[in-house]
Amino acid sequence: MVRRMPADAFFPASPVPTLPRLAPGMRIGLLGGSFNPPHGGHMLVSETALRRLGLDRVWWIVTPGNPLKNNAGLPSLAHRIAQARALARDPRIDVTGFEAAIGTPYTFETLAYLRRRCPGAQFVWLMGGDNLASFHRWRRWRDIARMMPFAVIDRPGSTLRATRSIAAIALADRRMDEADAVLLPGSPTPAWAFLHGRRSPLSSTALRAARAEKPVRKI
Repeated sequence: MVRRMPADAFFPASPVPTLPRLAPGMRIGLLGGSFNPPHGGHMLVSETALRRLGLDRVWWIVTPGNPLKNNAGLPSLAHRIAQARALARDPRIDVTGFEAAIGTPYTFETLAYLRRRCPGAQFVWLMGGDNLASFHRWRRWRDIARMMPFAVIDRPGSTLRATRSIAAIALADRRMDEADAVLLPGSPTPAWAFLHGRRSPLSSTALRAARAEKPVRKI
């Protein structure tokens, strides 16, 4: 959900992709990713954002694939959405795959679409500290920062890399004090906040690696 795939790997665009329900003025956090697989770390990021940013909803945007990664062997979108919905038991979390319907895996294009389609919503882009460390590699990352406020949730082992990253340094003067993070939705952009607190060691990459190493029981 943010984020190398060939163009023909994406789903064809749909005229009117289905979005989760929303109302004007809603404060909505957007958490994008492959969710391969979804895990408790995604829940912790979402719960932290709901509480600290005063959000009404969090949307999990399950992407067709990450342009910065090798997507060979990526489970189907439908499978990953089903897994995410099984995990996201908080009624304030909506799981959606609309990004595939608009025909792009790129965060900038996804957010631009949402701004056009939902002008009354107060969106905040959510990312882990590990994502901020590589944010400068994202397509049109400066435009993303100008388009929408974003919140960075601390992740184990990523705090220093994130805060010393190219993007963090470039946007240092637009960083909001953590105590004022509830003001982030609707703030003039660029605007961002780094949220500290309870951290989850879980990662999709580690879970996949552990699954691959698990010995097969013979009968």
